[in-house]
Amino acid sequence: MRVVVQRVTKASVTVDGEIVGAIAHGLLVLLGIATADTADDADRLAGKVARLRILESSDGKFDLSVLDTGGEILVVSQFTLLADSRRQKGTRPSFTNAARPEVAKPLVERFCAALAGLGVPVSTGVFGAKMEVALVNDGPVTIVLDAGETKR
Repeated sequence: MRVVVQRVTKASVTVDGEIVGAIAHGLLVLLGIATADTADDADRLAGKVARLRILESSDGKFDLSVLDTGGEILVVSQFTLLADSRRQKGTRPSFTNAARPEVAKPLVERFCAALAGLGVPVSTGVFGAKMEVALVNDGPVTIVLDAGETKR
């Protein structure tokens, strides 16, 4: 499981010309599910994201999380985060590390439910849809986390 977390002042997801998810101040989370990922990974990584202290306090330091500020999270499923271009002779990446949709979708839903269970307002894109993601990156601040990092 891999996430790209971006601190945003606003973000939205559009499908077929209609906004399906939007947030104001908070985090945009691009979420990739790997073949070996589990429900425990989803819960653990959601907790890490919710507690990630990358929001600024009044003195400008990275001291606050979305739990501290009442921020929102927009979660967008993105299997391409699991791309592997190291072993390819050409320039086309392999996606064999990405979980199949029937495995990935329940784990994306589990990740979102875990965030909501912590009290974080969550919006989402549409799993498997062609989405347009718009955001205003605040900082810019962008952090990449892997599920394996949360086990330490």
